[in-house]
Amino acid sequence: MPVGVVIAVLFGIFIVLMLLISAVKILREYERGVIFRFGRLKGVKGPGIFIIIPFVDKMIKVDLRTVTMDVPPQDIITHDNVPVKVNAVIYFRVLDPAKSVVKIERYIVATSQIAQTTLRSILGQADLDDLLARRDKINQELQKIIDEQTDPWGVKVSTVEVKDVELPQSIQRAFARQAEAERERRAKIINAEGEFQASERLSEAAKVLSRYPVSVQLRFLQTLKEIATEQNSTIVFPIPIDLVETFIDKLGKRNSENK
Repeated sequence: MPVGVVIAVLFGIFIVLMLLISAVKILREYERGVIFRFGRLKGVKGPGIFIIIPFVDKMIKVDLRTVTMDVPPQDIITHDNVPVKVNAVIYFRVLDPAKSVVKIERYIVATSQIAQTTLRSILGQADLDDLLARRDKINQELQKIIDEQTDPWGVKVSTVEVKDVELPQSIQRAFARQAEAERERRAKIINAEGEFQASERLSEAAKVLSRYPVSVQLRFLQTLKEIATEQNSTIVFPIPIDLVETFIDKLGKRNSENK
Protein backbone atom coordinates (compact mmCIF):
# COMPACT_ATOMS: atom_id res chain seq x y z
CA MET A 1 0.00 0.00 0.00
CA PRO A 2 1.41 3.36 -0.96
CA VAL A 3 2.62 5.59 1.84
CA GLY A 4 0.31 8.40 0.75
CA VAL A 5 -2.73 6.19 1.14
CA VAL A 6 -1.64 5.13 4.62
CA ILE A 7 -1.16 8.72 5.66
CA ALA A 8 -4.59 9.65 4.29
CA VAL A 9 -6.26 6.77 6.16
CA LEU A 10 -4.53 7.68 9.39
CA PHE A 11 -5.47 11.30 8.93
CA GLY A 12 -9.09 10.31 8.30
CA ILE A 13 -9.13 8.18 11.43
CA PHE A 14 -7.68 11.06 13.39
CA ILE A 15 -10.38 13.41 12.08
CA VAL A 16 -13.12 10.94 12.99
CA LEU A 17 -11.71 10.53 16.48
CA MET A 18 -11.53 14.29 16.97
CA LEU A 19 -15.13 14.65 15.79
CA LEU A 20 -16.26 11.93 18.17
CA ILE A 21 -14.38 13.51 21.04
CA SER A 22 -15.87 16.93 20.29
CA ALA A 23 -19.33 15.40 19.92
CA VAL A 24 -19.32 13.66 23.29
CA LYS A 25 -19.97 15.98 26.26
CA ILE A 26 -19.97 15.17 29.96
CA LEU A 27 -21.43 17.57 32.49
CA ARG A 28 -21.38 17.39 36.28
CA GLU A 29 -24.48 17.27 38.44
CA TYR A 30 -24.45 21.03 39.02
CA GLU A 31 -23.82 21.92 35.35
CA ARG A 32 -26.14 22.34 32.37
CA GLY A 33 -25.40 22.83 28.70
CA VAL A 34 -27.41 25.31 26.63
CA ILE A 35 -27.38 24.01 23.05
CA PHE A 36 -27.60 26.26 19.96
CA ARG A 37 -28.05 24.73 16.50
CA PHE A 38 -27.20 27.05 13.65
CA GLY A 39 -27.62 29.93 16.07
CA ARG A 40 -31.06 28.95 17.26
CA LEU A 41 -31.79 27.72 20.80
CA LYS A 42 -32.13 23.95 20.70
CA GLY A 43 -32.56 23.21 24.40
CA VAL A 44 -30.77 22.41 27.64
CA LYS A 45 -28.93 19.16 28.28
CA GLY A 46 -27.20 17.56 31.22
CA PRO A 47 -26.07 16.39 33.62
CA GLY A 48 -24.21 13.27 32.50
CA ILE A 49 -23.06 12.23 29.03
CA PHE A 50 -24.69 13.28 25.75
CA ILE A 51 -23.76 13.91 22.14
CA ILE A 52 -23.94 17.05 20.03
CA ILE A 53 -23.37 17.50 16.31
CA PRO A 54 -19.90 18.97 15.70
CA PHE A 55 -19.77 22.22 13.70
CA VAL A 56 -23.57 22.37 13.90
CA ASP A 57 -24.29 22.59 17.60
CA LYS A 58 -22.65 24.95 20.04
CA MET A 59 -22.83 24.41 23.79
CA ILE A 60 -22.57 27.05 26.51
CA LYS A 61 -21.97 25.64 29.98
CA VAL A 62 -23.92 27.13 32.91
CA ASP A 63 -23.16 26.54 36.60
CA LEU A 64 -26.25 26.02 38.79
CA ARG A 65 -24.48 26.36 42.16
CA THR A 66 -25.23 29.28 44.46
CA VAL A 67 -22.93 32.24 43.86
CA THR A 68 -21.72 34.26 46.86
CA MET A 69 -20.87 37.77 45.74
CA ASP A 70 -19.68 40.75 47.76
CA VAL A 71 -21.29 44.04 46.83
CA PRO A 72 -18.60 46.76 46.84
CA PRO A 73 -18.94 49.50 49.50
CA GLN A 74 -21.43 52.15 48.47
CA ASP A 75 -21.42 55.79 49.61
CA ILE A 76 -24.97 56.54 50.71
CA ILE A 77 -26.74 59.50 52.27
CA THR A 78 -29.58 58.28 54.45
CA HIS A 79 -33.03 59.84 54.63
CA ASP A 80 -31.97 61.90 57.66
CA ASN A 81 -28.89 63.24 55.78
CA VAL A 82 -26.20 61.10 57.40
CA PRO A 83 -23.38 60.01 55.05
CA VAL A 84 -22.48 56.32 55.48
CA LYS A 85 -20.58 53.67 53.58
CA VAL A 86 -22.35 50.32 53.30
CA ASN A 87 -21.34 46.98 51.82
CA ALA A 88 -23.36 43.80 51.47
CA VAL A 89 -23.26 40.19 50.32
CA ILE A 90 -25.73 38.58 47.93
CA TYR A 91 -26.51 34.89 47.34
CA PHE A 92 -28.06 33.86 44.02
CA ARG A 93 -28.18 30.95 41.56
CA VAL A 94 -29.45 30.13 38.10
CA LEU A 95 -32.85 28.45 37.89
CA ASP A 96 -33.31 28.67 34.11
CA PRO A 97 -30.03 28.13 32.22
CA ALA A 98 -31.55 29.07 28.87
CA LYS A 99 -32.77 32.45 30.09
CA SER A 100 -29.46 33.20 31.81
CA VAL A 101 -27.74 32.85 28.42
CA VAL A 102 -30.36 34.25 26.03
CA LYS A 103 -31.88 37.09 28.08
CA ILE A 104 -28.70 38.64 29.49
CA GLU A 105 -25.12 38.82 28.30
CA ARG A 106 -23.33 38.22 31.63
CA TYR A 107 -25.79 37.51 34.41
CA ILE A 108 -23.21 37.66 37.22
CA VAL A 109 -22.07 41.18 36.27
CA ALA A 110 -25.66 42.28 35.71
CA THR A 111 -26.76 40.95 39.08
CA SER A 112 -23.88 42.80 40.75
CA GLN A 113 -24.86 46.08 39.11
CA ILE A 114 -28.52 45.63 40.05
CA ALA A 115 -27.50 44.89 43.65
CA GLN A 116 -25.38 48.06 43.87
CA THR A 117 -28.05 50.39 42.47
CA THR A 118 -30.80 48.82 44.59
CA LEU A 119 -28.62 49.09 47.70
CA ARG A 120 -28.12 52.82 47.16
CA SER A 121 -31.78 53.38 46.36
CA ILE A 122 -33.31 51.50 49.31
CA LEU A 123 -30.83 52.60 51.97
CA GLY A 124 -31.09 56.19 50.78
CA GLN A 125 -34.77 56.10 51.77
CA ALA A 126 -34.11 54.74 55.28
CA ASP A 127 -33.12 56.64 58.43
CA LEU A 128 -29.87 55.84 60.18
CA ASP A 129 -31.68 54.34 63.18
CA ASP A 130 -33.63 51.99 60.90
CA LEU A 131 -30.44 51.01 59.10
CA LEU A 132 -28.79 50.06 62.40
CA ALA A 133 -31.74 48.60 64.30
CA ARG A 134 -34.03 47.17 61.59
CA ARG A 135 -31.47 45.55 59.32
CA ASP A 136 -33.46 42.32 58.90
CA LYS A 137 -36.40 44.17 57.38
CA ILE A 138 -34.09 46.09 55.03
CA ASN A 139 -32.42 42.83 53.97
CA GLN A 140 -35.79 41.31 53.10
CA GLU A 141 -36.78 44.38 51.09
CA LEU A 142 -33.48 44.32 49.18
CA GLN A 143 -33.86 40.60 48.44
CA LYS A 144 -37.39 41.04 47.15
CA ILE A 145 -36.57 43.94 44.82
CA ILE A 146 -33.38 42.42 43.40
CA ASP A 147 -35.08 39.05 42.90
CA GLU A 148 -37.91 40.68 40.96
CA GLN A 149 -35.44 42.39 38.64
CA THR A 150 -33.34 39.28 38.00
CA ASP A 151 -36.29 36.90 37.56
CA PRO A 152 -36.54 37.52 33.76
CA TRP A 153 -32.93 36.32 33.47
CA GLY A 154 -33.68 33.00 35.15
CA VAL A 155 -31.71 34.04 38.25
CA LYS A 156 -33.03 33.51 41.78
CA VAL A 157 -31.74 35.80 44.53
CA SER A 158 -32.14 33.91 47.81
CA THR A 159 -30.48 36.19 50.37
CA VAL A 160 -29.15 39.73 50.66
CA GLU A 161 -27.29 40.72 53.82
CA VAL A 162 -26.04 44.20 54.72
CA LYS A 163 -22.68 43.48 56.35
CA ASP A 164 -20.98 46.66 57.53
CA VAL A 165 -22.21 50.20 58.03
CA GLU A 166 -19.27 52.59 58.30
CA LEU A 167 -20.20 55.81 60.10
CA PRO A 168 -18.30 59.13 60.10
CA GLN A 169 -16.09 59.80 63.12
CA SER A 170 -18.35 62.61 64.32
CA ILE A 171 -21.37 60.28 64.35
CA GLN A 172 -19.39 57.59 66.18
CA ARG A 173 -18.34 60.08 68.86
CA ALA A 174 -21.94 61.26 69.21
CA PHE A 175 -23.11 57.66 69.66
CA ALA A 176 -20.38 57.09 72.26
CA ARG A 177 -21.49 60.15 74.23
CA GLN A 178 -25.11 59.04 73.99
CA ALA A 179 -24.26 55.55 75.23
CA GLU A 180 -22.24 56.98 78.13
CA ALA A 181 -25.09 59.31 79.09
CA GLU A 182 -27.50 56.39 78.96
CA ARG A 183 -25.27 54.34 81.27
CA GLU A 184 -25.01 57.23 83.72
CA ARG A 185 -28.79 57.66 83.66
CA ARG A 186 -29.34 53.99 84.43
CA ALA A 187 -26.76 54.10 87.24
CA LYS A 188 -28.48 57.09 88.82
CA ILE A 189 -31.87 55.40 88.57
CA ILE A 190 -30.49 52.25 90.22
CA ASN A 191 -28.87 54.29 93.01
CA ALA A 192 -32.06 56.27 93.59
CA GLU A 193 -34.08 53.07 93.66
CA GLY A 194 -31.66 51.62 96.21
CA GLU A 195 -31.89 54.72 98.38
CA PHE A 196 -35.68 54.61 98.18
CA GLN A 197 -35.82 50.96 99.22
CA ALA A 198 -33.34 51.60 102.05
CA SER A 199 -35.42 54.52 103.33
CA GLU A 200 -38.54 52.34 103.28
CA ARG A 201 -36.77 49.67 105.34
CA LEU A 202 -35.47 52.28 107.81
CA SER A 203 -38.96 53.74 108.13
CA GLU A 204 -40.39 50.30 108.89
CA ALA A 205 -37.60 49.66 111.42
CA ALA A 206 -38.29 52.99 113.13
CA LYS A 207 -41.98 52.10 113.44
CA VAL A 208 -41.11 48.76 115.05
CA LEU A 209 -38.65 50.37 117.47
CA SER A 210 -41.18 53.03 118.44
CA ARG A 211 -43.69 50.35 119.43
CA TYR A 212 -41.14 48.44 121.52
CA PRO A 213 -38.76 50.88 123.30
CA VAL A 214 -36.82 48.05 124.92
CA SER A 215 -35.64 46.95 121.49
CA VAL A 216 -33.71 50.22 121.26
CA GLN A 217 -31.70 49.25 124.32
CA LEU A 218 -31.09 45.76 122.92
CA ARG A 219 -29.88 47.25 119.68
CA PHE A 220 -27.61 49.57 121.64
CA LEU A 221 -26.06 46.68 123.53
CA GLN A 222 -25.56 44.75 120.30
CA THR A 223 -23.74 47.72 118.81
CA LEU A 224 -21.44 47.84 121.86
CA LYS A 225 -20.64 44.17 121.36
CA GLU A 226 -19.76 44.72 117.72
CA ILE A 227 -17.50 47.64 118.58
CA ALA A 228 -15.75 45.63 121.32
CA THR A 229 -14.74 42.90 118.85
CA GLU A 230 -12.61 45.38 116.89
CA GLN A 231 -10.00 45.52 119.72
CA ASN A 232 -10.29 49.25 120.26
CA SER A 233 -8.34 50.58 123.26
CA THR A 234 -10.83 53.37 123.94
CA ILE A 235 -14.55 53.37 123.26
CA VAL A 236 -16.64 56.49 123.67
CA PHE A 237 -20.37 55.92 123.46
CA PRO A 238 -23.48 57.77 124.62
CA ILE A 239 -25.63 56.27 127.38
CA PRO A 240 -29.36 56.27 126.76
CA ILE A 241 -31.13 58.47 129.26
CA ASP A 242 -33.58 55.65 129.99
CA LEU A 243 -30.80 53.61 131.59
CA VAL A 244 -29.75 56.31 134.11
CA GLU A 245 -33.07 58.06 134.61
CA THR A 246 -33.93 55.86 137.63
CA PHE A 247 -30.57 56.59 139.29
CA ILE A 248 -30.94 60.31 138.70
CA ASP A 249 -34.40 60.29 140.32
CA LYS A 250 -33.15 58.40 143.38
CA LEU A 251 -30.15 60.72 143.71
CA GLY A 252 -32.42 63.74 143.57
CA LYS A 253 -34.73 62.36 146.29
CA ARG A 254 -31.77 61.70 148.61
CA ASN A 255 -30.44 65.19 148.16
CA SER A 256 -33.85 66.69 148.97
CA GLU A 257 -34.16 64.55 152.13
CA ASN A 258 -30.70 65.54 153.36
CA LYS A 259 -31.58 69.16 153.00
